[in-house]
Amino acid sequence: MFLTVYMFLTVYMFLTVYMFLTVYMFLTVYMFLTVYMFLTVYMFLACVRVPGKGQIYQSWLDKSTPYTAVRWVVTLGLSLVYMIRVYLLQGWYIVTYALGIYHLNLFIAFLSPKVDPSLMEDSDDGPSLPTKQNEEFRPFIRRLPEFKFWHAATKGILVAMVCTFFEAFNVPVFWPILVMYFIMLFCITMKRQIKHMIKYRYIPFTHGKRRYKGKEDVGKTFAS
Repeated sequence: MFLTVYMFLTVYMFLTVYMFLTVYMFLTVYMFLTVYMFLTVYMFLACVRVPGKGQIYQSWLDKSTPYTAVRWVVTLGLSLVYMIRVYLLQGWYIVTYALGIYHLNLFIAFLSPKVDPSLMEDSDDGPSLPTKQNEEFRPFIRRLPEFKFWHAATKGILVAMVCTFFEAFNVPVFWPILVMYFIMLFCITMKRQIKHMIKYRYIPFTHGKRRYKGKEDVGKTFAS
């Protein structure tokens, strides 16, 4: 008799917890599973190599390396197509939010130096960024190079586009909250990055050594 009552109470508690999770936490669990599936699909597509086609794919990537403007125009075109599709379907806002966060992280890595200057302040060894004219010029080395930034951003858009074809990724959510949260996160992240750039005096968009004109040409006379 005691065992029967114990089993009944156990089943009752299990059903109660199950109903509580179903009613009050269904959306949270579903959002977590959706993000997990999105990351799983992305990692699968990034890691899988089709035999016999990997070299062809890599050769096309190598050929497209010099055409920076063309590559980014194609990526922006894919982004526009994706945004139009999301606007027409009126859904998949969680996927779009995850894509925006992913692109933001890529952009921050693109703007950041490969070696953090704050770590070099603690040690006397190792190169540092030049702060004066007479110091040795050292080019800015990014944490994420431009080509890898473009490649990862394009793959993220394609994965998000594939996710819009599956209803499982269409999580019902109030999209203005996601927009406001993304804008706030973008402003906070960029403010911190700009402060870091000002503090350690580096510009992530320099392409070469600055040339200074000499003073020997000043006041030079020409014979008429």
